[in-house]
Amino acid sequence: MTAHIHSTESFGSVDGPGIRFIIFFQGCGMRCRYCQNPDTWETGQGQEMTAEELLAKAERYRSYWGKDGGITVSGGEPLLQIDFLTELFQKAKERGIHTCIDTCGQPFTRREPFFSKFQKLMDYTDLLLLDIKHINSLEHQKLTRHPNENILDCARYLSEIGKPIWVRHVLVPGITDNDDYLTELRHFLRPLQNIQRIDVLPYHSLGLFKWKQRNIPYTLEGVPSPTAERVENARRILTQD
Repeated sequence: MTAHIHSTESFGSVDGPGIRFIIFFQGCGMRCRYCQNPDTWETGQGQEMTAEELLAKAERYRSYWGKDGGITVSGGEPLLQIDFLTELFQKAKERGIHTCIDTCGQPFTRREPFFSKFQKLMDYTDLLLLDIKHINSLEHQKLTRHPNENILDCARYLSEIGKPIWVRHVLVPGITDNDDYLTELRHFLRPLQNIQRIDVLPYHSLGLFKWKQRNIPYTLEGVPSPTAERVENARRILTQD
């Protein structure tokens, strides 16, 4: 089995615990207005690689991982290639490698055949970085072209099975930097029993050049990054008891 891989990164330090080998999968159904990697959107592109090839490449750097590191799959959206991802993680666990998925959860559904495949994948997954783009479904659709009901259900399911997650939330002035929405998100997160940490990620436009290279209109051009005070405000709201 092969997967379409966009690229890899040898020394990731922010996508899970410790030092990590990051695998960026090709293909994503979301069209987030602030996406840093629009070059990963199209499916069927990128380099075709096997699980053995990826793990062999990753293990060259294993000595740097320490006790906490491992591999993280990102994208794009890795869950779009779930059969391959399950094979990759199964082989990784056989080698004693910590496994992490960076996902927005958009492909998630409790319908078959996806749900059974997702359940099997979770047997080999140690941690998920779950990116909740917006708590309001209508605003989520404006931001990503997709509603969020199934994404929030993914978060609930992961809590049901006790699978550890780090919640990520991008703070965008005028869109997600809103105390009412942040409070609503906190109310949603509070009952979940599997959250290890909550990260507020300040919006930035460092990926703008990729949009321009592809002649894709960037609708957030001119939107500033949030101030340190607003980032701290969001952290306070989202982590308060």
